[in-house]
Amino acid sequence: MPAQQLAQPNPPPDPSLLPESILSLKVELNYKNVLSSQELSALKQFRRAADYIAAAMIFLKSNTLIEQPISHDDIKNRLLGHWGTCPGLILVYGAIHEGGELGYALSVSFGAVMDKPDLVVVCVVGDGEAETGPTATAWHGYKYIDPAESGAVIPIVHVNGFKISERTIYGTMDDKEMTALFSGYGYQVRFVEDLENIDQDLAASMEWALGEIHKIQKAARSGHPIVKPRWPVLIMRTPKGWTTIKTLRGEYIEGSFRSHQVPLPDAKHDKEELKLLQGWLESYKPAELFGKEGIPNDAILSIIPETNHLKLGQKKEFYSAYTPLDVPRWIDSGVEKGSMQSCMKVVGSFLSLVVDKNPTTFRVFSPDELISNKLDALLEGPSHGRNFQWDVASRGKGGRVIEMLSEHTCQGMLQGYTLTGRTGLFPTYEAFLGIIHTMMVQYAKFVKMGKETTWRKSVGSLNYLETSTWARQEHNGFSHQNPSFIGAVLNLKPSCARVYLPPDSNCFLSTMAHCLRAKDYVNLMVGSKQPTPVWLSPEEADKHCIAGASIWKFASVEDGVRPDVVLVGIGVEVTFEVIAAAKLLRDLIPALRVRVINVTDLMILSTFGSHPHALQDEDWDALFTWDRPVHFNYHGYPNELKGLLFGRKGLDKVSMEGYREEGTTTSALDMMLQNHTSRYHVAAAAIRAASAAKVNAAVDVDAHTTISYIMHLAEKDRAYIYKHGADPEGTFDVPKFQ
Repeated sequence: MPAQQLAQPNPPPDPSLLPESILSLKVELNYKNVLSSQELSALKQFRRAADYIAAAMIFLKSNTLIEQPISHDDIKNRLLGHWGTCPGLILVYGAIHEGGELGYALSVSFGAVMDKPDLVVVCVVGDGEAETGPTATAWHGYKYIDPAESGAVIPIVHVNGFKISERTIYGTMDDKEMTALFSGYGYQVRFVEDLENIDQDLAASMEWALGEIHKIQKAARSGHPIVKPRWPVLIMRTPKGWTTIKTLRGEYIEGSFRSHQVPLPDAKHDKEELKLLQGWLESYKPAELFGKEGIPNDAILSIIPETNHLKLGQKKEFYSAYTPLDVPRWIDSGVEKGSMQSCMKVVGSFLSLVVDKNPTTFRVFSPDELISNKLDALLEGPSHGRNFQWDVASRGKGGRVIEMLSEHTCQGMLQGYTLTGRTGLFPTYEAFLGIIHTMMVQYAKFVKMGKETTWRKSVGSLNYLETSTWARQEHNGFSHQNPSFIGAVLNLKPSCARVYLPPDSNCFLSTMAHCLRAKDYVNLMVGSKQPTPVWLSPEEADKHCIAGASIWKFASVEDGVRPDVVLVGIGVEVTFEVIAAAKLLRDLIPALRVRVINVTDLMILSTFGSHPHALQDEDWDALFTWDRPVHFNYHGYPNELKGLLFGRKGLDKVSMEGYREEGTTTSALDMMLQNHTSRYHVAAAAIRAASAAKVNAAVDVDAHTTISYIMHLAEKDRAYIYKHGADPEGTFDVPKFQ
């Protein structure tokens, strides 16, 4: 690939035009004798050993202690890895880290320390990762950390100057520019860059950073918090691929992008590269570091803590810290059947009770939409509210809500909070969960592998609450109409994917209570903030949610016995349209026998064996029949539903409608009309399907005229909407059945 031309290794940044006075904000330390000569020797040997292991793991499949000259046969057939950052990470510690896309280390770290007052997380942010938008925003994370109740993060910006084929932005910034940037973020800036004395430099800097953290925490915990405290950040400059070969065929390796992955990519076949590899690995003097069995010497082992809980990766907070929530009895928060309620209003009041019962183990991470989504009960009452420490109205009050207009940062904090044993909730506008789609997928992969690892215990689920859906986006229109996150969850490993579309407030309470108790899942709950009918009593909702789907007898002909056609609603607003269609059919073509079903757990539709919740074939037939046409009115994209149903019997009798990417800033009914999910489209589909199936001759004779009349009604409503800018009066009156 075309790569940057380099005149020298480790090219220095051009000087900035900022005034020299900015450098007075740098933190200067005397670090010459922080470590004893014995400690310093042990640390250097530790780093040599770890550097050697990291390099040898990339190249060697045998002769791992190079007890004889390395041959081509000792080299792995495929050379894979990222050497360039290893020496810097080893300088900090022999780090355990997860691969994946860049940008989230910092936000996850801030989430990890929330409500963990004694926890300090050291977060290494590479200068490549630092170029991402999520990292740029996550620097503000400290503004949401109350030092009286939470721990702290020590960010270390690892500036080694290069990405895979180019210099990094931070690598081209001088001390004045870096100091100005991070001072503006709210940090005290300490540079760690004395390569000749790097261990002393870093040891002193870490000691200083911990001291600053303790001062901030002591002030807050003694009742005299520092307003806008300046937290420590370390800017650590080391060469890219430090300690590797200097050049290869006239090109710089150490101190350039060429050491980013494998510095000697053809060592398996090329004699020159094999010779250079021999010299590189021998430079670490492995015979001094390891015994015959590969056991590190006593000096190296002295660096490692003797007690397990102090070893990285063996702290209980990171593998077995899950604390179950004390979830209130949701049924006590149930609302009256037949009333009109906002699902989000009702759920918000329930979540307020969750906060009361779990003041240090539950948080809400919301991208600045909590009130818009009708969840404002979470902001009312003692210990409720926001946790924005730079805002005088929110500071130091123990609020459980992190509200920040960055989906990436909210997601990262949710992950960190969950991974260290607590439970969180991410409510948001439906359309913008796609922003963190890949973050969610990366986390789900981590959970999958964690469940396959014997020593890692369960963690709480990631809980997403979609509201402000495409069906009711009166203020924002087409840009805010996008239910695609459902598909993102459906594509996950079935063992962790859960999607719920509760049809009313009581069902939503049941679903929320279940999700807050669940472990190791990605739970997606899709609902509405607008007042909608409460179809089921709390007791009925309980049974309905346990089953995942049920026949709604009140809207069906003769309780749904011997149907000619089955109508299925999946989602709040589209289910209303199914109920309205059932009423329309009852009035216009009473000979048609309709069964109405609501599905609240989307995963039951999967073919049996493909998902833990999937219905057995016999149960499927009992609900949906095996020989009658079925029409689905679905909240999401129809292709998602097709994928779930694939493999079920009788799909030739199945029709469906869902979101068609049609919309604007318009009325609720018009959104249904545009996407063919309206009561008129459902009713017409029911008659058409029943007629084609030849199951009821009394329907056939009136099918065409009735369908024509129904679609005529649809056009009349559409004309009214376009003329008056509102739905016809009575459109959303609750249908009454005899």
